[in-house]
Formats: sequence, structure tokens, C-alpha cells
Amino acid sequence: MNPSTPSFLTLIPDLGDLLRLQPQYNAATVTELALSLGAAEILWLTGNDPDHPARDTFAAARLKVTDLAPDWSWAEAEHAELTGFMRQYPQGQARLRQAGQADRELEELLSGPLTLEGLTSPETLGALAAYHAALAAALDEGPGTRWHARRLDTLAAGLKDWAGPGKREGVALAALDDLPGLLERLPQAQLADAAGFAPGEGSRLRALADRALLLHEDDDLSVLLAALDRESGDRTTPKAELQYAAAGIHLAVGDLRSARSLLEAAAHGLTDERSLPGLVLARLGQVRDAQGERDLATRTYRAVMALNFAPQAAKAAAQAGLAEAFTLQLA
Repeated sequence: MNPSTPSFLTLIPDLGDLLRLQPQYNAATVTELALSLGAAEILWLTGNDPDHPARDTFAAARLKVTDLAPDWSWAEAEHAELTGFMRQYPQGQARLRQAGQADRELEELLSGPLTLEGLTSPETLGALAAYHAALAAALDEGPGTRWHARRLDTLAAGLKDWAGPGKREGVALAALDDLPGLLERLPQAQLADAAGFAPGEGSRLRALADRALLLHEDDDLSVLLAALDRESGDRTTPKAELQYAAAGIHLAVGDLRSARSLLEAAAHGLTDERSLPGLVLARLGQVRDAQGERDLATRTYRAVMALNFAPQAAKAAAQAGLAEAFTLQLA
């Protein structure tokens, strides 16, 4: 497939929160791939998490998102109830151990550096199909598998306008482990082709921001701060987000003055980013609280609560700050 020309339905693999951990396959990479396919619209077939990292990057790239994923929360609740019941009996425990082994093998598959080429390889697709077969063998299709086959049938039925000869063309973001089942149900669908595609500057910048937001004990903080300071940002990872990430590093070592300066600069540089304003303002409220400016901090927290797209983490921080003044506790 020519990567600049969509098929009837071209599927892009989604990793959910794992996108935040992958330098060569992150939320910006997914966006770069969609744009290389000529997409103006993304069919959302993956999870319903409102804070999914790709929602921000798609919005920044002005890609329209059409959400076709069914609400499957009821199946999650059924699964939790079933597994709780099975733990009470030896045979159920044995089946859960079998399913747990399949889960561990999937985690191992996804533990290394991930790329589009690797994610769409026959080896990976075969391992994903084997994973779901192992779960179905251990727990049966139904509550034990969160009605996986039924959900894929529902997804496929909802894609009838995009998945047949003479139908509309489309580009869809689908959960990685759903790909084998969707390809089986949608003969006119195919995976995004890795040939001719390579992550660009957007992916590199996104990887830097993701890395700075996920600090490790042995990190060289001065190197991270210098790298963040050198960058001017782009559409999917704006300068304000780089400043937010740098402020988090300063806050981690108790440098409230530098953290506040960066957060206030980030707040002034905000435009229409989806989740970033909530994150920046929630952190700024905490810093103002830690500096003893309770009234100003309270107003900042209330600004977070008034935002339409503030992520859950930002709202939780703001709610906690409104209930009790934030204090900085260093290890």
C-alpha cells in the first residue's frame, strides 16, 4: 500500500497509555502516521478513555475524531464479578492462572522498544491472536474475555460504511490486540504499511516530553532540563508543555521559585490545547499553595474545575487543593 493513499479502511495500532513510554511509537507518531495517510478524520475504535494521549495530538493536528467504539464498561464490571467468583474455587483458580500466563506473555511481547513495523508484523499479529485464543480457552468467550468477540462484531457492524468496495475511505485507530479479529471480520480493511514511514520530529519531541514527565531516580535532571530548554515546541507538543515538564522536575527537587516561573510562562503561552491547560493550572495552584498564597491557589484550582477538557488527574488535584492546602513533601 502507498502510505499516502488510504485503503477502504486503514487500521492504525493503538497502545493506550503505553504510547507515553515509546520513543518511536507515541501519540505524535500515531498522528504523523494518520497525516501521512491523508486522513482528515480518524475513526476511533479503541478505548473510551477521555484522557487518552492521542486525543490531544489529534486535536492539535486538527484531525476530526469520530468515536465508533461502543461503551463496554458493563463488560468490565461483569469480568470483575466473574473473576472474583472464580477465585473462590480451585478449578476457577487454575483457569485464572492460565489466563494470567497469557497476560504475562502479552506483557513480555510489549516490553521492548516498539515500532510500527514490529507492531504490524505477522509475528506480532500471530501472538495477539494466540493471546485471545488462550484467554477464551481458559475463561470462555463471555464475561471471562469481556465479551471480546461480541465487541469486535459490534465494531465491525459499525464500520459497514467504510469497509466494502465502493464505500467511503477511512483511517481508524484500533486497539493493538483487536487487530487480528478486525482484519478477519473486515476483508476490505488493512493495516497501515510501515514501508516508507518513519517517525519524524514530532515523535522525537513527544518522546522527550513523555520522558521528562516520567522521572526515574537515576535521571540526570540537568540533562533533561537542558534538553527541554533547547526546544521551541510544535503543534502536538507545544512550548507550554515542555515548560510544564521542566517545572515538574524543579518541583521534584523542591525548587518552587523556578517551578512557578515556568508554570506561569506556560499558562501565558496556552492556546487551545485539550488537556494541557488543566495540567498546568493544577500544578500552578499547588506551587502557589506551597508558597503560602492560599487565596491565589484556590482561584487557580477553581479555574481548573471550570475547564471543559481538564483531565481527571488535574481535576482530582484541584479538588484536593480546594479541600486542603497543598504542601510539598520531598523524599
